[in-house]
Amino acid sequence: MAREFQRGHKAKISDLTAGTDLYVGVQIAGPGLAFDISCFGLDANEQLSDDRYFVFYNQPKSPEESIQQLGEQAGDTESFRVTLDRVPAAIHKLSFTATLDGPGQMSQIGPGYIRIVAGGEEVVRYSFTGSEFSTERALMIGDFYLKDVWRFAAVGQGFDGGLAALLKNFGGEVAEEEEQPQQQVPAQAQPPAAAPGFAPPPQAVAPAPAPSFAAPAQQPQQPAPYAAPQQQPPAPVPVHSAPTMIAPLAPPAPAAPYGQPPHPPQQPGPPSYGGQHQPHASYGGQVPPPAPAPAPYGQQPQPAYGQVPGQQPGYGQQPPAPYGQAPQAAAGAAPGLAAALQPYKEAPTGARWTPQNQQLMRVDLSMGGQAVLARQGSMVLYQGKVDFSYKGAGFAGRIVGNATGQEMQLMRCTGRGQVFLAENGAHLHAIELQGDGICVSAESVLAFDESLQHEVRRIEGHGIPGGALFTMLFQGSGTVIVKTHGVPVVLPVTPTTFADSNAIVAWSAASQVIISSQVRLRRNAYPGHSGETVNLQFRGAPGNFIVVQPYEV
Repeated sequence: MAREFQRGHKAKISDLTAGTDLYVGVQIAGPGLAFDISCFGLDANEQLSDDRYFVFYNQPKSPEESIQQLGEQAGDTESFRVTLDRVPAAIHKLSFTATLDGPGQMSQIGPGYIRIVAGGEEVVRYSFTGSEFSTERALMIGDFYLKDVWRFAAVGQGFDGGLAALLKNFGGEVAEEEEQPQQQVPAQAQPPAAAPGFAPPPQAVAPAPAPSFAAPAQQPQQPAPYAAPQQQPPAPVPVHSAPTMIAPLAPPAPAAPYGQPPHPPQQPGPPSYGGQHQPHASYGGQVPPPAPAPAPYGQQPQPAYGQVPGQQPGYGQQPPAPYGQAPQAAAGAAPGLAAALQPYKEAPTGARWTPQNQQLMRVDLSMGGQAVLARQGSMVLYQGKVDFSYKGAGFAGRIVGNATGQEMQLMRCTGRGQVFLAENGAHLHAIELQGDGICVSAESVLAFDESLQHEVRRIEGHGIPGGALFTMLFQGSGTVIVKTHGVPVVLPVTPTTFADSNAIVAWSAASQVIISSQVRLRRNAYPGHSGETVNLQFRGAPGNFIVVQPYEV
């Protein structure tokens, strides 16, 4: 019985099947799109150190034929034969990829999958759809990787650029003489046709614990090219009845504004601050497209935990029905664990910083090639090869931090993988800086790109009770993650803009800040005092802004 994988799910091959001679099928299609499906044989450093293990349309097999490209068959767009016990010791990973040949992007593809077949029986399948991607032109679908034993991982990660860019990412080089392989295509196009001539190993005829290599059963009019004649049943491949482990799950991202139904993001990255001419759906969120009238404030903006499956479609499945009306059940959707967890799946990748929900942020360290500085203890989970190290501020930095109250206890995150960050259920907002600056209190900073410059800035005035006399200034190009209590509001700066010093979260670096005392301090002890002793007055040219949270520190 086939096991259904979600993105990020991994398992030992020995837990899936006792066989090592496997059939790998990939199905991917889209209207007007053409695809090149390849397999990269990578070394221990995940680099293509030997070009002979780049198996694609112009090189359909590796030298010892442990990896063979078989062509389209059995309903698969492309298929491969992988004999794991013949893979050389220098190869530690087999990465199966799909790239666009011509115009288009991965968001245009329909439902697809990668599956593993052993002895003619499908043992595992990982499915994906175009709604999980955006403008990427390449897709890393799944990997066989060696970690004491061979394992399989459902990757499902988009990649900008086409086949040439993906080849360079793995350390390969694009050959100058692209004309020569085209002249050899007629001669090299023959091996895929000869591939069905391969027969199962001799031991497949006698009963054996490990299944032999066999392609999945095809239509009756087409004989199965690799099926064992005595062991392959004519019945169709069984369909899985229940999924296994689920990948990290989260609600759709970015989160919908309060009082409005969720909607897919319109662009992969968060908007930059300072654009006051664009409407703000929510702090750091996307501007919603024209939609039906939102539900009154107070109604649940997203499905609650424990909601009956089918009431709210998952991200990328179908448009949600208006609130108060039960949406029609999706065709083929069955109730169960998968349907109940569907609304909380991991948000699609494609950007370096991706909010999973209002309280959880994911950073992909493999994009951008730079480290991330995060508050110590803010990591809740990570995937891939990630190193965490202590980031000290130095002696001078500690002195300044202790004296100003703007000290940040940070850790440095490096490597190739994804790190999920959160802290005490605070709302998280990604602010992208493109050469501009923003002032944020150190207590409101969760993480930021190491490329950003940061320093302590003094607020001019006679002082504020509680020591909030200083703030952190971030400048440069990169992203800083700000945390707030609840959903904040972003307001333009005018000459009459005042904010409570305990509720202000951030403001544009070009704003002028002045301390304004509404009540004299000596009256604080008298009964009847309003409690609003010190405010901050903001001034600045048009385009400056402040961010205030509905909470006082």
